[in-house]
Amino acid sequence: MEFKKILIAVDDSANAMGAAKLGFALAHNLNSQIGLVYVVDRSREVVNADLGITPEQSRTVLLYEAENTIEQLIRINQNIEEIVRFTPEGSPEKEILHIAREWEADLIVMATHEKSGLERLLTGSVTKYVVSHSAIPVLLVPEIKP
Repeated sequence: MEFKKILIAVDDSANAMGAAKLGFALAHNLNSQIGLVYVVDRSREVVNADLGITPEQSRTVLLYEAENTIEQLIRINQNIEEIVRFTPEGSPEKEILHIAREWEADLIVMATHEKSGLERLLTGSVTKYVVSHSAIPVLLVPEIKP
């Protein structure tokens, strides 16, 4: 199987940065096109009327965070000619799969995140959902500890 299009799913975590680094290296070695997806997770919106924080302001902050993270990754990996960017809003697990289908990716690269049993039970796992529902291979990158 050829991996002509590699979709790298990121967020602002250190684990995701490590997975992105590995994804960029893999794409470079395979001469693959890179897509970076950072899903603006609307469930993370913080709205506080007492402090004057509106949904629009919160959404703007989340979008800025997504775009800033992608810009950072592009600056770090200047040797890559073309990077396709995706910053959809919605549920991360569903949007990652949607972008992979629409963009016709051959591989998804993403980090695993260590969660406690209670946190996993309450929030679920984006990684688990993507692996369980993906029609293409998914490369999971664990936290790389020094």
